[in-house]
Amino acid sequence: MSLGGIAFGVGFFIVTLAQVSGFEEFFIQTILGTDGAVRIEDRFQSTLASVRSNSPFADNRSQRKYIEGVENPDEIIEALTAVPNVAGTSVVLKDSASIDSPLRSSRIQVYGIIASDHIGVSQLEGQIRMGSIQRFQETPTGIIIGAKVADRIKAHVGDSVIIRVGDQQNRYRVSGIFETGVSDIDKVRVFMHLGQARSLFKKPHGVSFIQVSLFDRDRAREDAETIENITSHIASAWQDREKSWLEVFRAFKITGSIMVSTIILISGLGMFNTLAMIVMEKTREIAILRSMGYTRQDISNVFLWQGAVVLVVGTILGFLLGAAITYGISSVPLRIRGIFSTDNFVVNWSIMHYVYAGVTASIIVMLSSLLPARRAARLVPGDVIRGTSS
Repeated sequence: MSLGGIAFGVGFFIVTLAQVSGFEEFFIQTILGTDGAVRIEDRFQSTLASVRSNSPFADNRSQRKYIEGVENPDEIIEALTAVPNVAGTSVVLKDSASIDSPLRSSRIQVYGIIASDHIGVSQLEGQIRMGSIQRFQETPTGIIIGAKVADRIKAHVGDSVIIRVGDQQNRYRVSGIFETGVSDIDKVRVFMHLGQARSLFKKPHGVSFIQVSLFDRDRAREDAETIENITSHIASAWQDREKSWLEVFRAFKITGSIMVSTIILISGLGMFNTLAMIVMEKTREIAILRSMGYTRQDISNVFLWQGAVVLVVGTILGFLLGAAITYGISSVPLRIRGIFSTDNFVVNWSIMHYVYAGVTASIIVMLSSLLPARRAARLVPGDVIRGTSS
């Protein structure tokens, strides 16, 4: 029973971590493929109050003066060559508008982009469900609209729509419909060519932000700080933009691990109870072994080796069970739309999941074996024979 409990505990421990970390990884990939690893936005200037504050512990961010947007994007992009981790950049001109079709209208956020640059820092090309990025590039007045926008205004690829900004309006052709799976994005975002966006919003210079992709996404915070120092513009890392969701996944991972660990713990308690009963029932045999010359360490090793055998065999069986279940659930249908888009369970294969499961099982099993082993080692042969052992 202890062996079976260890195997099931280790197996489900691995499966739980594989699921939670799989969905977390998929969410991160969605965010990086949609909004980039770092976003460079408003320029800031130090005020007199921040200059006077020379303390290294002072937070001067609240004393900065901010100027909206990026006025000289070409200079910023040139300065980013000093950051070796930067993989690509894309300028974006963003503003609010409304989109009208013959059947309905909807509020949207227009993103003016250079297509060739933007597909290098995002997964836009792979997110297009109907139409294509080539069609968008070949159509000067083409736009790519979110799936929920298309559903709301009943628009299809090839349809003509009108985008309004105040008293300004232009007609555009739907070249593609994309879906990120992030509801807040798919229901408002529309991409158009940067030149068309400048004409629509009457902004011939500057952009709203620069989207940056990195070779090593885990260095985003360090690189964002470096970019701020170089460019004097706000640079926000993806970890800070999505901090709340990352904390949710972390809480799920910890909670799931604790819940599944109870299976191993209960199995460990069962093993402790079994070995303790063996010690109580085999006191005479233990006394005979001691009388034959066995040391306390020899007696202790008898019980420790029993625990070690159960641990090794149970862990191996648990690894096999965990791998089999993880593989099985990866093909289970599960439609999710909200913070990302997937049609089946997402799992993450990582050797560390097996390491964590093995370490957890080792600690619990060896502690369960150690106490009965020490009790057996303390038995005195003479006391056992006289019947005074306790």
